[in-house]
Amino acid sequence: VDAALDEANVGRLSDVLKEFLNQSQFILITHSKRTMAGADVLCGVTMQESGVSRRIAIRFEDWPEDSRQGQAAAA
Repeated sequence: VDAALDEANVGRLSDVLKEFLNQSQFILITHSKRTMAGADVLCGVTMQESGVSRRIAIRFEDWPEDSRQGQAAAA
């Protein structure tokens, strides 16, 4: 959804999605760090060794807000 968007429009997309959070859930596939920073939960699949895939899920509510900001800036 956000691959062709610049930073300003990624922010606008995030704002629009937040407007609907009380009524809906969204599944987004993205490489945008800014889009990821607005998520409540990140799910991913990684392959650290050949042929072995591993699922990862991170709930941001388990992390302090200041830690989330630092992680987004570092990424």
